Amino acid sequence: MFSNSHRFRLTIGLCAAALFLLDGGSIASARQGHRHAKGHAHVASAPVHYTPPPFISIDVATGRVIESRDATHRWFPASVTKLMTVYVALQAVQQGRLSLDTPLIVSARAASMRPSKMAFAPGSLVTLDNALKMLMVKSANDVAVTVAEGVSGSVEAFADEMNQTAAKLGMRDSHFANPNGLPDPNHYTSPRDMAILGRALLVNFPQYAGLFDIGAMKLGDRVIPNHNGLIGRYSGADGMKTGFTCAAGFNLVASATRGGRKVIVVILGDLTARIRTGHAADLLDRAFASNQLGEPAADLPSVGGGPPDMHAEICGGRSPKAVLEAESEDFNSPIQTAPGATPPVPGAGAMIAALPRPVFDPTPVYVGEAPGYQGPIAGPRPANTPIGAIAYTTPAPEHAAAPTPIQPDPKALSMHRGAKVKHAAKHAGAGKKKAEARKPTTTKAQAKKTETKKAAGSHPHAKSETHTKAKKQNKDAHSSAAADKQAKKN
Repeated sequence: MFSNSHRFRLTIGLCAAALFLLDGGSIASARQGHRHAKGHAHVASAPVHYTPPPFISIDVATGRVIESRDATHRWFPASVTKLMTVYVALQAVQQGRLSLDTPLIVSARAASMRPSKMAFAPGSLVTLDNALKMLMVKSANDVAVTVAEGVSGSVEAFADEMNQTAAKLGMRDSHFANPNGLPDPNHYTSPRDMAILGRALLVNFPQYAGLFDIGAMKLGDRVIPNHNGLIGRYSGADGMKTGFTCAAGFNLVASATRGGRKVIVVILGDLTARIRTGHAADLLDRAFASNQLGEPAADLPSVGGGPPDMHAEICGGRSPKAVLEAESEDFNSPIQTAPGATPPVPGAGAMIAALPRPVFDPTPVYVGEAPGYQGPIAGPRPANTPIGAIAYTTPAPEHAAAPTPIQPDPKALSMHRGAKVKHAAKHAGAGKKKAEARKPTTTKAQAKKTETKKAAGSHPHAKSETHTKAKKQNKDAHSSAAADKQAKKN
């Protein structure tokens, strides 16, 4: 009765409907039951209907629009910002200002960044090559600052370069205040601008396209997966970057290639990571199925205005733990659709989004200088100061941050466990100092005069009670020896 293609489409439709009921209906039912259990059966909240977020899909070869909605509306970019960070860094390499092997020093400012982060200790070194891989896979905010300071000397100088680059590329709806996308009211972009940036990376730096489709990386014994839900799931997916903050929602710049044709889709502000992945897969399907091309993305008219704050819709009523895991791009406990929200009717992309996490052969990364490197180290420095003009002092190997395992960030732990962790850590540290202060100083008494002379050069000069007793014991020993010698003469 049905052809194979019809049966396949019917199966997809049935599975998608089931996923919708499981992901949306069952959650909504559970929440309704939870409210009834609390005695609020008569308090009904108005449903929050799903509003499709702004998006765009473009043909990479021509830069022309395939499909879009509100593509020039301004939005908080979150970690898709790091695509511009990579672009400015690769531009600096192209200009000969540094190389991929140049070691970057981690500053105290970089180490202070909130998650997602690598949590390297201040003074640690990481090559630009490894740093860029960490940016694209782990989305490390501390490493983004390390790159910014290494390339331009400071976050502020790097942000200036980001904005100059955006202007040259025609990103008229964007302004950058930092290299990592952490919340700032003066830090925003649009789907059109991110599509222009993604295309520029692939067209201007094709030799570095592999940065954007690393499935996982390995640092020591730790394997860190990429949380771009399309890589390894969607046929032809080959990059680029995810992002999340409560104010921005779930953002994605994604590329895919089929039949020699490359397409980029950008989605800003989706409700969950899974919805974002399914939405992107559907957009890519429609893009590859379409032969219609519209105007160049750069010609879309800007609408101006400020970016919306999605905090209430995305993170309202969520636990700090769930928010932290989402910001760290750790979706073991993902933020779900807001209470009362009506999720979108899923398409075939929902099946792709529901597939198990792929297993990748991880790309190795490391901390420290590249073997045999003899050049300068890059780090924080005054404006217009070239790399190498300042000699940085790095910690001895035994004091450097050990790459295996990566120690958890104290701030992250405090968010998970509350103020009790900080309180306990504070008192534990104080108790350790007191115990060390009570530890007695031991001094071996010498009985012979020659041994006393040898020990004099290394003897501690602390004027403690213990040291005074030791000197007295030494003097008594010499007096006893002299008395015995006199007795023998008599």
